[in-house]
Amino acid sequence: MISPPVPDTPLEVIVDLLTKAKEIAKSVNAPDNLTNNLQKALDIASGLDDYLEKMTTEESEPLAELFKKTSSHDWDQVHKEGKTKFRLPKECITGHVEGQTLKMLIHMIQAKRVLEIGMFTGYGALSMAEGLPEDGSLVACELEPYLKDFAQPFFDKSPHGSKITVKIGSAMDTLKELAAAGEQFDMIFIDADKKNYINYYNFILDNNLLRLLGVICVDNSLFKSKVYLKDTTDDNGVALREFNQFVSTDPRVEQVIIPLRDGISVIRRASVSKITDDKVFHGVKGRPILDRMRLDGKVAYVTGAGQGIGRAFAHALGEAGAKVAVVDLDQAKAEAVAQELFLKGINAISVTADISKSNDVQRMIDNIVSKWGAIHIACNNAGINMNSASEDTSLEEWDQTFNVNLRGMFMCCQAAGRVMLKQGYGKIINTASMASLIVPHPQKQLSYNTSKAGVVKLTQTLGAEWIDRGVRVNCISPGIVDTPLIHSESLRPLVQRWLSDIPAGRLAEVTDLQAAVVYLASEASDYMTGHNLVIEGGQSLW
Repeated sequence: MISPPVPDTPLEVIVDLLTKAKEIAKSVNAPDNLTNNLQKALDIASGLDDYLEKMTTEESEPLAELFKKTSSHDWDQVHKEGKTKFRLPKECITGHVEGQTLKMLIHMIQAKRVLEIGMFTGYGALSMAEGLPEDGSLVACELEPYLKDFAQPFFDKSPHGSKITVKIGSAMDTLKELAAAGEQFDMIFIDADKKNYINYYNFILDNNLLRLLGVICVDNSLFKSKVYLKDTTDDNGVALREFNQFVSTDPRVEQVIIPLRDGISVIRRASVSKITDDKVFHGVKGRPILDRMRLDGKVAYVTGAGQGIGRAFAHALGEAGAKVAVVDLDQAKAEAVAQELFLKGINAISVTADISKSNDVQRMIDNIVSKWGAIHIACNNAGINMNSASEDTSLEEWDQTFNVNLRGMFMCCQAAGRVMLKQGYGKIINTASMASLIVPHPQKQLSYNTSKAGVVKLTQTLGAEWIDRGVRVNCISPGIVDTPLIHSESLRPLVQRWLSDIPAGRLAEVTDLQAAVVYLASEASDYMTGHNLVIEGGQSLW
């Protein structure tokens, strides 16, 4: 059962000792300077928790209600004479600051799957669940069924509670079940019976429950200050001291103890160097594959980025770490997307340009280089489409389509390529189309189809010519993309026809294309050039 309250954290122990010392000083008529210094020390120590509470981001309403219920609930203490009731003071409960710290850690490591060993009333579980993405999940191990019943109503009130699955019973039995199923977690939080910490820890590492780059967080690692005081005889304090010492000398991991409340240990796998030193094991330049997809420090531009595919590309490149110039013919749309990126913490600017005009293209390139000093990623996406039967296609339609889709594409490639060739490195990604491979039907779009076939050949030619000077050129050929225009009444009959031609059974979403542009922009694709990456749900196969 739950023990009755005593000072829980090292700071609370200090406050308790200072309070007692001050009372003793008063009782023996100690000098005023001693009493005043004790009071000053007490003010400093007791004020810290209140200050942290005020400065930490406010908790959600379900968390506040859960904390209030936990601290006002009558808990049972079992002893020889029977049961007595007591209430937990806020200092003895996982609360606001610690909960927000756990949530912050979830965000920082971009965790999707979390394992909690020892749930208690669920405050920590719900805090972490709030930091998980929509498809994230948390498995909480709890021995006592009544604690699940206590927490569940608050989980049900929260939009994040559905991410939590509570496993009742022995935590070790649950760990064995998860290991047998091959489960792995990005973060594992241990806050259970102290004497078993070392057993949980070893089982987690021995059975690979922790994913590569995952972290183990251990609560109570400074337990009531009884961990590091030499005269400690408290069983839990001794157990945690031995645990901390074991982890600090374990060559498998690296550890830091954060003096938050009663201590949180953050533990990660140490880099392994003795087994093998090849790139497959350690990653190229020591970077695992997902890190090699990062674009930190790179400068990118995306044309036609004010909407649709271009907007999705701009977000994807920015999320991967690049600075992004949002280029569009429509100034308001370019500025709106740049503002979206800014709100996500992405360094972005808007550039207004008509890529069918050579002066605009060169000005676009000059502005970006002037702002950021380089261009590493050129995403040439702007394009137009006009439909007409071939016998009715006018030279005006043909020229207008080619001026943007092929001539404009060439001018962008050439202007960006000149910068990249001087740098000795660059990635050019052109947007072609499934129409470069097949003749889409029933719509008639001769000039569009032909221009996009030209984009593929432009890409192949530049890709072969420039790769030995460090510049890779590739293109993406999307299928039919779901946009608001697609759902207009005039196009509704065509949509049904298109769907019957697509093995995937649906139109493409712009988000289906984002991973491709990040891959082609990253060093992970350095050996690829002149390639047409087709993403069309299989439509070109039929």
